[in-house]
Amino acid sequence: MRRGLLQQVNACRSANRPCVLVRNLETHDSFVLEPGLHVDEQDAELHDLAMRALSADQCLRLDLYGQDCFIQPFNAPLRLIIIGAVHIGQHLASNATACGYDVVVVDPRQAFASEARFPGVTLNTEWPDFALETMALDMRTALVTLTHDPKLDDPALQVALRSPAFYIGALGSRKTQAARIKRLQQAGFGEAEIARLKAPVGLDIGARSPAEIAISIMAEITATLRTEDRRQETEIR
Repeated sequence: MRRGLLQQVNACRSANRPCVLVRNLETHDSFVLEPGLHVDEQDAELHDLAMRALSADQCLRLDLYGQDCFIQPFNAPLRLIIIGAVHIGQHLASNATACGYDVVVVDPRQAFASEARFPGVTLNTEWPDFALETMALDMRTALVTLTHDPKLDDPALQVALRSPAFYIGALGSRKTQAARIKRLQQAGFGEAEIARLKAPVGLDIGARSPAEIAISIMAEITATLRTEDRRQETEIR
């Protein structure tokens, strides 16, 4: 990769902006594309392919405008935002870190959100709605609420449901979820928006302990991410 291209890619990665490197394998020309910037109708097909490569998080080799081209994605890191510094959150933070996620735990209750309970994890002790204002939830972000407290969970869910986050989950029983849906409807959210919410959170594997519930949540996050990857891959083919 030429130095100028490498500098562009590194600048995007430093700013957590996704980009792709497009190589023409016939002419050996290359350029960096940031999806969403300076896209006109002529570039619409390339922009769509770049978004698919980023969503699938894999390289593509394809015929583009009659030329043999290679698209290499450079994604922002996967990120998990956990609302609630509870026992399940401790295990979930550990699981997500092992899976390569940047983890942020948000909880204004500083007795829970402590370095001793979450070693090596980024902690934010602001109220969730204020904390999320500066986090820019994107398509590489998953968010899970674990507190059972509407004062903490609901504001975070409202921000997340208005974002492109790829996964949004909430802990609670079906009765709790029914009450949560009513509150979201009263807040102006429609059926399609509410349908994005995974609740009760986690795959149904019969989990009981905090560690097992964390596994079920991480499994559902992974399934959501990778199932979308497979769908995009099928569409590209």
